[in-house]
Amino acid sequence: MQIHRSRHARGFTVLPNTLLQDRRLSYTARGVLVDLLSRPDGWSEDGRRMAATSPQGRHTVAKALRELAAFGYYRVERVRRADGTFISEVHVFDTPQVAPDVTRPGPGAAESEDRGAHPVKDRGKEPTLPARRPCAATGEEGREKPPAATQPAPTGPVSEAVAMLFRVLRSEPRLRLGTAEALALAPLVRAWLERGYGERDLAGALLDGLPEPVHSATALLRDRLTRKLPPAPEAASSPVRPRPHECGQCARPIPHEGICRACAGLAHEPDDTAARASIAARGRARVRAALNAGAVPAVSRA
Repeated sequence: MQIHRSRHARGFTVLPNTLLQDRRLSYTARGVLVDLLSRPDGWSEDGRRMAATSPQGRHTVAKALRELAAFGYYRVERVRRADGTFISEVHVFDTPQVAPDVTRPGPGAAESEDRGAHPVKDRGKEPTLPARRPCAATGEEGREKPPAATQPAPTGPVSEAVAMLFRVLRSEPRLRLGTAEALALAPLVRAWLERGYGERDLAGALLDGLPEPVHSATALLRDRLTRKLPPAPEAASSPVRPRPHECGQCARPIPHEGICRACAGLAHEPDDTAARASIAARGRARVRAALNAGAVPAVSRA
């Protein structure tokens, strides 16, 4: 690396190399310090004005000034005037300084004769325990038992309704509920479950078309659970079976009202079922033959 320097007759500032090469400071802090040291004595400058006239923002300039103050290059003092008002005086140094009123603490042994010295813990002393107070509930000595939980854990159908409500509202941060609020809404959710509606139906009713500002999640959910509750589905009607009839004389089941064939004296009549089947078969054969021939002749009724 080759360094090229120019000779300046005016408008230049002499700075020590220890300042320019102080690696404890960031490059931004060194640049701010060089800028301040190049100003004449009595110059009015603050971090806000420096940020307004440089590419760095206020946060970066303020951080650089804090670095300079931490390493003794920059100090702000409050000075009281004769009229009682206060002004801030800024001191900028090209070598690290320590404030005159700052004393660095050093190691030292505590003096036992000094009343203001901190007491030294005696590790050999046996620790003492606080006195036990009588329990307000039993009157016996001992530590007071913590109060029992006022809200019992949900069980059974209530637990199922609360768990489903939390699953439905998990994807919507605007409808976050606590356990007590979910327990208050559990009976309304159970009404949906008892009517046969599931998680998808509940999500459609509670999450669709939410207003942009949700002021009260509990009130909104209570309104939707009540107002959008669908009617109970109607039970499927079973087919009505024909009521069997009984014979008026022998109480035998028959397909019609009255008496059976045996009681009517018709049980010994010849059964013509086979003859009727034969006639029907011949009729079907004649109809097929007529359709195949292309003409339908007149069929007399047998």
